[in-house]
Amino acid sequence: MLAIALGQHGTFPSRASILWALLAGAIGGFSLALFYRALASGQMGLTAPIAALMGAAIPALADIAMEGAPRRWTIVGFVLAIVAIWLITRPEPRGENDASGRPEGVAMAALAGVGFAAFYLCIHQAHGSATWLAVASRVGSFTTTAVAVAVTRASLALDRPRVALGMVAGFLDITASTLFIYASQRGRLDEAVVITSLYPAVTVLLARLVLKEHFSRWRLVGLLAALAAVPLIAAG
Repeated sequence: MLAIALGQHGTFPSRASILWALLAGAIGGFSLALFYRALASGQMGLTAPIAALMGAAIPALADIAMEGAPRRWTIVGFVLAIVAIWLITRPEPRGENDASGRPEGVAMAALAGVGFAAFYLCIHQAHGSATWLAVASRVGSFTTTAVAVAVTRASLALDRPRVALGMVAGFLDITASTLFIYASQRGRLDEAVVITSLYPAVTVLLARLVLKEHFSRWRLVGLLAALAAVPLIAAG
């Protein structure tokens, strides 16, 4: 992304915008680590929609505070989102991952979603070249995660397949971040956030086809409700 930014010869952002981008990256990097941990719990098809809902709902609420009451479709989306989260996280009669039947990683996914929302709100305060802002945000996320690795003394031992997958994930992530910044600069923030938050549709599909994840009937209903709620939250 730095090479692209240099090649585009775009206007370098102001100091305030760089600081906003660094803050957004610091929050986003930590949140992404939490999200990866939630996915590693083995319930990818459940944790991804929760993170998406939180990431979409909070910026929508912030927009309501600044712009006024939402329209009816947005209210419908909030109600549907609450129902979806309850259905996904409600204890089952027979446990799946623990004695209570509550899927692992849900709380961590929700926390990651709050962090994603903070990233969206902070990066929206930055103005200037999308690629330069993406570079600054990645510097912030790298610094945050490096400090976390040092503090927790996490093992850096990775085999080649994991290194390769990590590099591919990083490439896709920074590209998506740049596209989001570009979209939010040229349109409404809520529209960019909602469209971005549709990513669980792909995640859930992969979880079902690749990992062979299975859901109870009510959690499947909650999952579908979560996916339906995302575009409704900021509708209108």
